[in-house]
Amino acid sequence: MIHDYLPICREDMEKRGWDQCDFVYVSGDAYVDHPSFGAAIITRLLESRGYKVGVIAQPDWKKDDSIAVLGRPRLGFLVSGGNMDSMVNHYSVSKKRRSQDAYTPGGVMGKRPDYATVVYGNLIRRTYPDVPIIIGGIEASLRRLGHYDYWSDKVKRSILLDAQADLISYGMGEHSIVEIADALNAGIAVKDITFIDGTVFRTKDLESVYDYKLLPSFEEIKTDKKKYAESFYIQYSNTDPFTGKRLAEPYGERGYVVQNPPSKPLTTEEMDEVYALPYMRNYHPSYEEAGGIPAIREVKFSLISNRGCFGSCSFCALTFHQGRIIQVRSHESLVEEAKQLTEEPDFKGYIHDVGGPTANFRFPACEKQLTKGACPHKQCLYPRPCRNLNADHTDYLLLLKKLRELPKVKKVFIRSGIRFDYLLADPSRRFLKELCQYHVSGQLKVAPEHVADEVLSKMGKPENRVYRQFVDEYNRMNQRLGLKQYLVPYLMSSHPGSSLKEAVELAEYLRDLGYMPEQVQDFYPTPSTISTCMYYTGLDPRTMEPVYVPTNPHEKAMQRALIQYRNPKNYELVAEALRRAGRTDLIGFDRKCLIRPRPLPGDRGKASGAENRRTGRPGTGRGETGKGFGGKKKTIRNIHKKVKK
Repeated sequence: MIHDYLPICREDMEKRGWDQCDFVYVSGDAYVDHPSFGAAIITRLLESRGYKVGVIAQPDWKKDDSIAVLGRPRLGFLVSGGNMDSMVNHYSVSKKRRSQDAYTPGGVMGKRPDYATVVYGNLIRRTYPDVPIIIGGIEASLRRLGHYDYWSDKVKRSILLDAQADLISYGMGEHSIVEIADALNAGIAVKDITFIDGTVFRTKDLESVYDYKLLPSFEEIKTDKKKYAESFYIQYSNTDPFTGKRLAEPYGERGYVVQNPPSKPLTTEEMDEVYALPYMRNYHPSYEEAGGIPAIREVKFSLISNRGCFGSCSFCALTFHQGRIIQVRSHESLVEEAKQLTEEPDFKGYIHDVGGPTANFRFPACEKQLTKGACPHKQCLYPRPCRNLNADHTDYLLLLKKLRELPKVKKVFIRSGIRFDYLLADPSRRFLKELCQYHVSGQLKVAPEHVADEVLSKMGKPENRVYRQFVDEYNRMNQRLGLKQYLVPYLMSSHPGSSLKEAVELAEYLRDLGYMPEQVQDFYPTPSTISTCMYYTGLDPRTMEPVYVPTNPHEKAMQRALIQYRNPKNYELVAEALRRAGRTDLIGFDRKCLIRPRPLPGDRGKASGAENRRTGRPGTGRGETGKGFGGKKKTIRNIHKKVKK
C-alpha cells in the first residue's frame, strides 16, 4: 500500500496503476487527511478494506466536468457537504455572509455552494445518471428526514430527495459505509440496499418494510407546526441503536423515505482501528501556496479520545448524529498517537486537547446502555444526575497522567469542554484537583449557557445553583493549589424560553461577576435539535407545552446587547431593553445599575459624575475630554476605576 494522499487527479491514479476508482468521494471541504475530518476517516477506512478511493475536494459546481476529473467510479459516488453544515459554514445567525471559511485554502469564502450536498448530488446525477450516490456527513445526517431550515424559513423535505441520492449514511458512518460498499461490490443493486442500519432509503411502498413506525406525512409537518413537533419527538426518541425503531415518512405520490435504526456503537477495538489508519495528518500539499487550511491548526496536536454525549443539551445535534452512548479509544491507541505528535517538526511540547464532544466522558452513563441502550424518555444528567449514573473520572485521570509523562510533552490541555455537573456528581474531587493543577493554563472555558432556570430547563442544562457550586469549588481548589486561574463562561442569548426578563437576569449576573464576554453566541437554529423545533413551532416537543421564543431580530439584538451592556455601542439597545422589561431601576448611578441615564440637552459635562455622551459611561466631572486629569487616556482609566467600584 502506498503511504500517500489519496488520488485527486488522473495523474495520481496512474501512479497507483489504477484505471478506475471504486468510489469517488466529493467533499465541500478542502482535502485534509487527518482523523478529525470525516472525509479522511471514511476514505481511509474503505481503502483499508481494499477499495480504490479518489477524492474530489470543492469541485466547481458551475461546471459539470468538475465532477468527472477522476472518471466514472466503478461502485459509486460518496458525497459530503464537509465537516460543517454548509449553511452554518456560510452564514452567521443573523444570516450575514461570513468572511472566512476555515475549511478552504487560505480561508477564502465561496469555494462551496449553499446546500452543498444537494448541489453536488444534482451535479453528479446530471453527469452520471445511473451511478449510485451515497450522501453522508453532518449536513446529510441532520437533514435525513423532513426538517425546518432556518435560512429559508421553510420546512424542507428529506435531503435524500433534493440531492437525488440513493442512500444516506447517517451518523458517524463507519459501519454503514463498509456494509454499503460490500453490498455494491457483491452486485446488489443500490435500490435493493434497504437493510443496513444507519442508512436512509426511499421506496414506493412499505410492503417489504417491517417493524416500522409511521411518521406524520411531509405535507402535514409542512403545514401544521404541532404535527412537526410530534414528528420531531418521535425521531428524537428513536436515535438509540438498541431501542430505535425504523421510521417511515410519507411523501404522497413519491412514496416514502425510510430511516433504518442507527448503527451500533464502535467497540474500543474498532475505534482504535479507525484512528490507526495511515493518515498523512495534514492538508494536501497542493494547498500550501494558498496558505494552507486554517481548520487544521486547532486539531493538529489534539487527541480524540471519545465519541457520543449523554449530556443531551437541547441546542446540540449530537444526539441525532453521534448518539448518547459513549465510545472510547484505548489508552494504548491514544498514547501511540501522542508519540506520533511529538515527532512532528512543529510540535512545541503542548497537546492542545484530549477529549471529544465532552472531554470528561470516558464511559457510557451506566452499564445498562451497553446492552439495552439509552433510556428513550429520560436524560442522564437533566434535570439532575440519574441515580444509575456512573460518575467516575479514574480512567480519564490515568490516561492524562500517561500522556503528560511522555518525553517531549510539556503540558496536556483540555479544551473540548467538561461537564461540570458530571464532575460534581463524582464523589471524588481528584479530577478537579488535577484539572486545575495540570490541565488549565490560566483560564478554563465552561458552558453554563445561562443563569435563569426557566431558560436552562429549555436548554436541558442543570439549574444555576449547580454552576455556582462548581464556580465555588473551582475557586477554592485553585486557592488551595496557590494558582490564579479563572473561568470563562460561554453564554447564549435568545434561546427559546428567554424573554427580556431572563436576559436582564443574565446581565445582572455578569454585573455581579465583573465580567463582560468579548463574544456572545446568539441561539442558532440548526437542523435536528430540540431547540430548533421549539424555535420553529413555539412548542416544547417533550411536553407539547407552549414556549416563549424570541424571533424578532430587534429583540434578539437587545438580548445580545444586554450580555455586553458595558459596550458603548450597545447603550441604546440596553436602555430600550430595560424599559421594555420594566427594569428602569437599572438605569442610574447606583453601583447595581447597568447603565447611566443620558443627560438632557445642555447638561453635558456640567455636574460631577455627569455621563460622557459619546460612551454612555460616567463622566469625569471636568468636561468630556477630561482635562485636568492628564488627558484622554487617564480619563478612561479613571472611568474604569469608577465602574469597578
